[in-house]
Order: sequence, then C-alpha cells, then structure tokens
Amino acid sequence: MNAVILAVLVMVGLSLARVSVVFALIVGALVGGLAGGLSLADTIAAFNDGVGGGAKVALAYATLGAFAVAISRAGLPELLAQRLIRLLGQEATERRQAMVKALLLSSVLLVAISSQNLIPVHIAFIPILIPPLLAMMNRLRLDRRAVACVLTFGLTAPYMLLPVGFGAIFLNDILLANINEAGRALGLEVSRGMVPLAMGIPVAGMAVGLLVALLFSYRRPRDYPQRALAVGDPQPTTQQQRAARATPDPDREAAIRPLGLAMSVVAIVAALGIQLYSGSMILGGLVGFGLLSLGGVFKWREADDLFTSGMRMMALIGFIMIAAAGFAAVMKATGEIDTLVQQAFAVIGDNRGLAALVMLLVGLFITLGIGSSFSTIPIIAAIYVPLAVQFGFSELATVALVGTAAALGDAGSPASDSTLGPTSGLNVDRQHDHIWDSVVPTFIHYNIPLILFGWLAALWL
Repeated sequence: MNAVILAVLVMVGLSLARVSVVFALIVGALVGGLAGGLSLADTIAAFNDGVGGGAKVALAYATLGAFAVAISRAGLPELLAQRLIRLLGQEATERRQAMVKALLLSSVLLVAISSQNLIPVHIAFIPILIPPLLAMMNRLRLDRRAVACVLTFGLTAPYMLLPVGFGAIFLNDILLANINEAGRALGLEVSRGMVPLAMGIPVAGMAVGLLVALLFSYRRPRDYPQRALAVGDPQPTTQQQRAARATPDPDREAAIRPLGLAMSVVAIVAALGIQLYSGSMILGGLVGFGLLSLGGVFKWREADDLFTSGMRMMALIGFIMIAAAGFAAVMKATGEIDTLVQQAFAVIGDNRGLAALVMLLVGLFITLGIGSSFSTIPIIAAIYVPLAVQFGFSELATVALVGTAAALGDAGSPASDSTLGPTSGLNVDRQHDHIWDSVVPTFIHYNIPLILFGWLAALWL
C-alpha cells in the first residue's frame, strides 16, 4: 500500500477511535515514513523539521485564547448573553426559539464569511465570539454540530469563490499561479476570471451540504448541561460558583462596568487592526491583551494567571497544528505523493470520468493529512495539470479539479484550522468532541458534496 494512504488511514482510524489527534498524527507519520522507505532516524528528523511550521499558528492560537479570557473578564460575554435572553423572552415559544436560532446561525455565518474576505482575520474571531454564546445555545437546545458546519462553511467557501481577502491569496496568488506555472510548457493558460467561475460549482455543493446539515441532519434539539467555561476567572471556585457562572443572569447587567465594555470594544478593534496591518495574529492578540490590562479590566498581577488560562484553553489545538506540520513534512519526504498519483493513473486508461474521480479521491487522501489547501496546491498542481492536459480537460475543468482536490483538506481534515477553529470555541465547556462533533459532520456534509460537484464540474465545464 502507498505510504501516504497508509499514514492517512492510520491517522484517521486512531482519531475515530477517540485516540488523541496529536498521538494519531505522530503514529501516522511514523508509519508513513517507515512504509515510504525512510529510516526511523530520517522519519523523526523530517517530522522535527516540519513541526516548526506549525509553531507560529500554535502560538497565535494561545495568544488569542489569552485575549478571549481577558475579554470575558470585562463583562462583554454576559452582555451578549443577556441581549439574546431578552430577545428570546420569558415565554420562549417554539416560534420565537426558531427565530432566535435562525438569527444566531445567520449572524455566525455572516461573521465567518466576513473573516475570510471583508475583514480577513480567519479564525481569530472564534475564541472571542463563540464561548459567550454557548449558554444561549444550550437554552435553545441548539445542536453544536450545526454551528460547527456553519463555521466551517464560512471559513472555507468564501475564499474558494470570492477573490477578496484570503480569497485573493487562494484563487490568484496560489491556485492561478501554480496552474499557469505547471501548464506553461503544455500550452495551458488560465485567466483570473476563469478561477471563480470554475470554483462556483464545487462551492454550490458545499452550500447544499450546509442546507442538509441545518434542515435535516442537526435540526433536532440536543441537550447540553450548563457548565462553566474554561475561560474567565482563573481563581479556584466551588462547584456551585462554577455552575452559576456558566448560566447568564439578566439581573446582573447593572454589575457590568461601562468602562470595561468600552475597553473591550477598543481592544477588539485594535487587535483586528494590528493583525490586518502586520499580518500577525500573535501581535494583534498581545496588543488587545495589553489594552485590556491598561484599561483596568484586570489587575496587572493577574495577567500571568489569565494568560496561562487562555493558553491552557488552546493548548490542544496548538499541539494538533504542530503535529500536523510534522506529519505533512514526513509525507513530502517520502516522495510517495507523486508515486500515489502515478500509480492511480496507470490503471485508468483513457476514461475521463474515472480520471476526474480518481484525481479528487487521491487529492482527498493527500489533503486529509496536510490539512491545508493553501499548502497542498503547490504539491498537486505540478502533478495534476499535466495529467489534466493529457486527458483533455478544459482550462475551467482543470481549475475545478485542482481547486476542489485542495479544498477537501480544509473542509474535513482533523488537522485543518477550519475544523480546529470551530472546536476551539464550541468545546470550552468540554462538551464538543473535535472528531465526532466537528470533523465527521463537516466531512460528511462538505467533502462528499465537494467530490460529487467537483466531478460534475470537471465533466461539464
């Protein structure tokens, strides 16, 4: 068996068995490296060389976690919860609950979409926005798997379709550039206008998957007990105090300090502005944390405890990103990615429909391990473009095949920040499993439609 397929199967199998994703990635990398002909020492060396690539993202997650903890001390989470409770009303009729659910999911979707194109902050908003809303979601009996699907759609579909913000990087700087570079010697040239047009059909498949998730799969109510969030006051509390803190109380609004709320708004705007200016989530989170301290939201002697609490909240997500970078480095070092593609196409013949399907399925295995479409395109474009020309696919079909094959990693990989981000916000009270509540739902509702609609696009365009 090809080393890449074996490594991904081991990683996914262990993850589905509820083994730690970090452990699953490490074991998968070791198995893939040894099966790919690397020695144990070379496999470990490749893994160690790769983990540095995930350190930046892991530190960014930790900093954002600390910023989210500091925001929670200002009373902004309680204010958001109180406003939703008032909107829901005391009667909480079924019609009003449905209205509030629709408003909540629509708002989360719009913010997620904006985070990719309008205000390109990616996942930075999730630790700040989602935890304060969990108590309200519990009261609405809203299935968090639906929220995870909404967030993942908003984090992936916009950059696949709209050439603005991260979409400009993905569509123009990465997808278009790599396809034209690989196709230059073959006479293949793609214009900028072709790329969004070609990706429109796969994105339509994701939209269908989102509707299925919201209207059918996760429409039924799901009960979650009210628990204290893993953010907020780092000081020890009793079980009764933690339970009370987990449930918003409308009568406490008078205790919320206007200055603290004002500083929260200033800190959030400053953090986003610094991130957009510098391109660093780490620097943005640190600036926001510092402004909240200077504004008196928390005492300076509490800063270390608050920062540690935020880092603890994001520790698992960060380690997964680090391990995923090492896994990807081992897969590249084996040289088995190119072998996988060549072996797959050696038995196809001249069947264009089967060729398109195999390209997408092979891309799925490659990107499940790497977990990032941005990192995958340079690898698969160099292999897929000559094959697409050989099988007679048009320029639009070639774009759809390469873009869809790369996006499969972001939409449903255990190591993708598009699934890790939603988990980081929905699991702060330890009631949302990363694999079964984020990865499996997004894989079913997005990866399957992406393969189907990507295949149709390749044959139709």
